[in-house]
Amino acid sequence: MRKLFGLCTVIFLCLAVVATPSHAQMDKSKRPSPPANAMFKFADGKTVTVDYSSPRMKGRKIFGGLVPFDKVWRAGANEATTFVTGANLTVGGTAVPAGSYTMFAIPGQDKWTLIISKKTGEWGTEYPGEANDLARIDMKVSKLPSPLENFTIAFDKTGIGCTMRLDWETTRASVEIAEKK
Repeated sequence: MRKLFGLCTVIFLCLAVVATPSHAQMDKSKRPSPPANAMFKFADGKTVTVDYSSPRMKGRKIFGGLVPFDKVWRAGANEATTFVTGANLTVGGTAVPAGSYTMFAIPGQDKWTLIISKKTGEWGTEYPGEANDLARIDMKVSKLPSPLENFTIAFDKTGIGCTMRLDWETTRASVEIAEKK
Protein backbone atom coordinates (compact mmCIF):
# COMPACT_ATOMS: atom_id res chain seq x y z
CA MET A 1 0.00 0.00 0.00
CA ARG A 2 2.85 2.38 0.87
CA LYS A 3 4.55 1.64 -2.46
CA LEU A 4 1.31 2.40 -4.32
CA PHE A 5 0.86 5.64 -2.35
CA GLY A 6 4.47 6.67 -3.04
CA LEU A 7 4.14 5.87 -6.74
CA CYS A 8 0.89 7.86 -6.97
CA THR A 9 2.55 10.80 -5.18
CA VAL A 10 5.50 10.80 -7.60
CA ILE A 11 3.19 10.61 -10.62
CA PHE A 12 1.03 13.45 -9.25
CA LEU A 13 4.09 15.67 -8.65
CA CYS A 14 5.43 14.98 -12.13
CA LEU A 15 2.08 15.84 -13.69
CA ALA A 16 1.87 19.03 -11.63
CA VAL A 17 5.32 20.15 -12.79
CA VAL A 18 4.53 19.41 -16.46
CA ALA A 19 1.08 21.06 -16.31
CA THR A 20 2.28 24.26 -14.61
CA PRO A 21 3.55 26.80 -17.16
CA SER A 22 6.84 28.37 -16.29
CA HIS A 23 7.00 32.07 -15.42
CA ALA A 24 9.04 32.76 -18.55
CA GLN A 25 6.30 31.30 -20.75
CA MET A 26 3.66 33.46 -19.11
CA ASP A 27 5.73 36.65 -19.05
CA LYS A 28 5.35 38.07 -22.58
CA SER A 29 8.25 40.50 -22.00
CA LYS A 30 10.63 37.52 -21.99
CA ARG A 31 9.64 36.48 -25.53
CA PRO A 32 12.18 36.85 -28.37
CA SER A 33 9.66 39.33 -29.86
CA PRO A 34 8.38 41.21 -26.80
CA PRO A 35 5.08 43.12 -26.75
CA ALA A 36 5.12 46.81 -27.65
CA ASN A 37 2.59 49.53 -28.30
CA ALA A 38 2.29 52.93 -29.85
CA MET A 39 -0.33 55.52 -28.98
CA PHE A 40 -1.28 58.94 -30.27
CA LYS A 41 -3.62 61.34 -28.47
CA PHE A 42 -5.49 63.93 -30.52
CA ALA A 43 -6.22 67.42 -29.17
CA ASP A 44 -9.73 66.34 -28.06
CA GLY A 45 -8.28 63.46 -25.99
CA LYS A 46 -9.31 60.65 -28.34
CA THR A 47 -6.60 58.12 -29.10
CA VAL A 48 -5.35 55.66 -31.67
CA THR A 49 -3.37 52.72 -30.29
CA VAL A 50 -1.41 49.94 -31.97
CA ASP A 51 -0.44 46.84 -29.95
CA TYR A 52 2.11 44.54 -31.56
CA SER A 53 5.07 42.28 -30.86
CA SER A 54 8.49 43.62 -31.81
CA PRO A 55 10.72 41.06 -33.56
CA ARG A 56 14.49 41.52 -33.85
CA MET A 57 16.73 41.36 -36.95
CA LYS A 58 19.34 39.05 -35.36
CA GLY A 59 21.56 39.33 -38.45
CA ARG A 60 18.81 38.19 -40.81
CA LYS A 61 17.74 39.77 -44.10
CA ILE A 62 14.25 41.08 -43.28
CA PHE A 63 12.39 42.59 -46.26
CA GLY A 64 12.69 40.37 -49.29
CA GLY A 65 14.00 37.61 -46.98
CA LEU A 66 12.29 36.73 -43.67
CA VAL A 67 9.37 38.97 -44.72
CA PRO A 68 8.73 38.31 -48.43
CA PHE A 69 7.86 41.15 -50.77
CA ASP A 70 4.29 41.39 -52.08
CA LYS A 71 2.79 39.00 -49.49
CA VAL A 72 0.54 39.83 -46.54
CA TRP A 73 2.59 40.24 -43.34
CA ARG A 74 1.23 40.52 -39.82
CA ALA A 75 3.26 43.68 -39.10
CA GLY A 76 4.93 42.22 -36.04
CA ALA A 77 5.14 38.79 -34.40
CA ASN A 78 3.16 36.52 -32.06
CA GLU A 79 -0.44 37.74 -31.68
CA ALA A 80 -1.88 39.73 -34.58
CA THR A 81 -1.24 43.49 -34.48
CA THR A 82 -4.25 45.47 -33.28
CA PHE A 83 -5.29 48.97 -34.38
CA VAL A 84 -7.81 50.59 -32.00
CA THR A 85 -9.20 54.08 -32.42
CA GLY A 86 -11.62 56.04 -30.28
CA ALA A 87 -12.05 58.59 -33.08
CA ASN A 88 -13.30 58.45 -36.63
CA LEU A 89 -10.15 58.77 -38.74
CA THR A 90 -8.82 59.31 -42.19
CA VAL A 91 -5.82 57.05 -42.73
CA GLY A 92 -3.99 57.99 -45.89
CA GLY A 93 -7.18 59.73 -47.00
CA THR A 94 -9.38 56.65 -46.36
CA ALA A 95 -12.18 56.77 -43.78
CA VAL A 96 -11.70 54.47 -40.77
CA PRO A 97 -14.56 54.59 -38.22
CA ALA A 98 -13.84 54.43 -34.49
CA GLY A 99 -13.40 50.81 -33.45
CA SER A 100 -11.07 47.84 -33.07
CA TYR A 101 -9.28 46.32 -36.04
CA THR A 102 -6.40 44.02 -36.97
CA MET A 103 -3.53 45.54 -38.91
CA PHE A 104 -1.52 43.83 -41.65
CA ALA A 105 0.85 45.12 -44.33
CA ILE A 106 2.03 44.10 -47.77
CA PRO A 107 5.68 45.17 -48.03
CA GLY A 108 7.06 45.85 -51.49
CA GLN A 109 10.41 47.12 -52.68
CA ASP A 110 9.00 50.52 -53.64
CA LYS A 111 5.45 50.47 -52.30
CA TRP A 112 3.73 49.19 -49.16
CA THR A 113 0.04 48.62 -48.54
CA LEU A 114 -1.50 48.94 -45.09
CA ILE A 115 -4.43 46.58 -44.51
CA ILE A 116 -6.98 47.39 -41.82
CA SER A 117 -9.09 44.29 -41.25
CA LYS A 118 -12.53 44.30 -39.60
CA LYS A 119 -11.88 40.80 -38.22
CA THR A 120 -10.19 40.75 -34.83
CA GLY A 121 -8.83 38.04 -32.54
CA GLU A 122 -6.43 36.35 -34.96
CA TRP A 123 -3.20 34.92 -33.70
CA GLY A 124 -0.09 35.54 -35.71
CA THR A 125 -0.01 35.02 -39.42
CA GLU A 126 -3.68 34.13 -39.93
CA TYR A 127 -4.80 36.78 -42.42
CA PRO A 128 -8.61 36.46 -42.66
CA GLY A 129 -8.76 37.43 -46.33
CA GLU A 130 -9.75 40.42 -48.44
CA ALA A 131 -13.46 39.94 -47.69
CA ASN A 132 -12.72 41.16 -44.14
CA ASP A 133 -10.65 44.21 -45.20
CA LEU A 134 -12.05 47.56 -44.11
CA ALA A 135 -9.38 49.30 -46.18
CA ARG A 136 -6.17 48.87 -48.14
CA ILE A 137 -4.12 52.05 -48.01
CA ASP A 138 -0.93 52.99 -49.84
CA MET A 139 2.02 53.83 -47.59
CA LYS A 140 5.08 55.94 -48.36
CA VAL A 141 8.37 54.05 -48.32
CA SER A 142 11.76 55.52 -47.46
CA LYS A 143 15.19 54.35 -46.34
CA LEU A 144 16.39 54.68 -42.76
CA PRO A 145 19.87 56.21 -42.33
CA SER A 146 21.10 53.09 -40.51
CA PRO A 147 19.76 49.59 -39.78
CA LEU A 148 17.19 49.29 -36.98
CA GLU A 149 17.42 46.02 -35.01
CA ASN A 150 13.92 46.12 -33.45
CA PHE A 151 10.72 46.35 -35.49
CA THR A 152 9.04 49.55 -34.30
CA ILE A 153 5.66 51.17 -34.85
CA ALA A 154 5.41 54.81 -33.74
CA PHE A 155 3.38 57.98 -34.22
CA ASP A 156 4.85 61.39 -34.97
CA LYS A 157 2.72 64.51 -34.45
CA THR A 158 2.00 66.50 -37.61
CA GLY A 159 -0.19 69.61 -37.58
CA ILE A 160 -3.53 68.40 -36.25
CA GLY A 161 -2.86 64.71 -36.83
CA CYS A 162 0.05 62.29 -36.95
CA THR A 163 2.14 60.03 -39.13
CA MET A 164 2.19 56.34 -38.25
CA ARG A 165 5.50 54.78 -39.19
CA LEU A 166 6.66 51.18 -39.34
CA ASP A 167 10.48 50.99 -39.10
CA TRP A 168 12.71 47.93 -39.39
CA GLU A 169 16.00 46.98 -40.96
CA THR A 170 16.64 49.94 -43.31
CA THR A 171 13.01 50.57 -44.28
CA ARG A 172 10.37 53.05 -43.12
CA ALA A 173 6.76 52.76 -44.29
CA SER A 174 4.50 55.60 -43.21
CA VAL A 175 0.95 56.91 -43.55
CA GLU A 176 -0.80 60.12 -42.48
CA ILE A 177 -3.61 59.90 -39.92
CA ALA A 178 -6.11 62.63 -38.98
CA GLU A 179 -9.40 62.82 -37.15
CA LYS A 180 -12.34 62.84 -39.49
CA LYS A 181 -14.53 65.83 -38.60
